[in-house]
Amino acid sequence: MNPRRLPLGQYADRVRRLPASCGPVRLVGIDGHAGSGKSTFAVRLAEALGGAPVLRLDDLASHDALFAWTDRLREQVLGPLSRGDTAHYETYDWHARRFDTVAALPPADVVLVEGVGAGRRALRPALARLLWMDLPDETSWARGRARDGAAQDAFWDGWIPAEREHFARDPSRPFADELVRECPQGYEVREGLGGGPRDRPTVTQGDEPPAVR
Repeated sequence: MNPRRLPLGQYADRVRRLPASCGPVRLVGIDGHAGSGKSTFAVRLAEALGGAPVLRLDDLASHDALFAWTDRLREQVLGPLSRGDTAHYETYDWHARRFDTVAALPPADVVLVEGVGAGRRALRPALARLLWMDLPDETSWARGRARDGAAQDAFWDGWIPAEREHFARDPSRPFADELVRECPQGYEVREGLGGGPRDRPTVTQGDEPPAVR
């Protein structure tokens, strides 16, 4: 069975038709291993959605709490959005090692939540869709290390076991509605284990994916 061709703009139209999941907002999670291309795909999809806001979970995490940000997410983001209000959340400066600014997140029709752990069990009830960047862990981490350079080796040495532990206790991939893979041009999107009845594979076509983020 050949996959049908689906431009990213048409895929965005499908996302817009999803039922609202957090107040008036269609919250779409983009999860995957560090280095798997989540940020790049989120940028592409946000553009196809006409400038949808993107919440980057790196802004909520910190050196001391790589994955312990659920309460802050609920209080500062999910609560306001569920009421149709603009969310205001503290953002972490990874160089200064402190929370030093406050960002605003409007209750747009679609808001993308991008980062490792975007599909955690505490967040899934608020998601209209969960996407998983389907790249193996070791490949993703190697790409991330190459991207960040030797200066970040110590960080990666600590991050990898922390990520392993997180996904061992709170996996996302088994609950993903769709699996996203980079193609030579565009992205391939297939139904995930959490996607209900299986459909034939779809491919989002477009510009060649840029460097991973």
